[in-house]
Amino acid sequence: MLKIRSLSKIYGDAAGQRQLVAVLDRIDLDVPENQFVCLLGPSGCGKTTLLRIVAGLTKADAGVVMVGDRLVKRPGQDCSIVFQNYGLLPWRNVMGNVEFGLQVRRVPKAERRRLSQIYIDRVGLNGSESLYPHQLSGGMQQRVALARAFSKDPKVLLMDEPFAAVDAQTREHLQDELLTIWASMKTTVVFVTHSIEEAIYLGDRVVVMGARPGRIVADVPTGLPRPRAGADIKSSQRFIDLLGQVRAALLDRPMLVA
Repeated sequence: MLKIRSLSKIYGDAAGQRQLVAVLDRIDLDVPENQFVCLLGPSGCGKTTLLRIVAGLTKADAGVVMVGDRLVKRPGQDCSIVFQNYGLLPWRNVMGNVEFGLQVRRVPKAERRRLSQIYIDRVGLNGSESLYPHQLSGGMQQRVALARAFSKDPKVLLMDEPFAAVDAQTREHLQDELLTIWASMKTTVVFVTHSIEEAIYLGDRVVVMGARPGRIVADVPTGLPRPRAGADIKSSQRFIDLLGQVRAALLDRPMLVA
């Protein structure tokens, strides 16, 4: 579904491009259809840049990105992206924000209202349709962003640290909600996070990037059973072993084997 080949990105400084900084260096990554991949790495390693290139929002300096049969050169309807800052339109209420993407695609009003209501209900915001972003908590705003992204029925859903700004309890609840929605849709997901535990809990694979310039240094299948939402996965020995394996990859040191 998603293929990335030899992807590189170099940024120049703001004063005439005098100093060039390599952000991504020859990234190769395949994400099959319906797989949930978590992307983990230190700050500044290019995770967000990689997501923006896949979404068609930023141009790569080398390499290619394919979503299905489409060569990504600009944003497409087959991708949705959820940012950490939610990206809600302050002048639109919950319903208006969720149906915005459908409106851009010129989906008839009755149909986009019907589809939007389905996802508003799924993220637990039934009864909040008329509220505006400033009237919502951070967790509620993130639910709106999730509903909007899923309402487009994207082939690939890109998520850039979507739960980083909420408290720990809300974060765990949103993780379970995301897994429940994803299980019903089986969209291909690339999820950026700084949390090792979150990456292992959510993902089929944890792809670890090294420090700038960003390169893939490890690709770890989690092998954890699904469904996970509500399951006691985090206390399992497999989960504990994965924590050590991924942490070792982040620190760029070999695992000690007894």
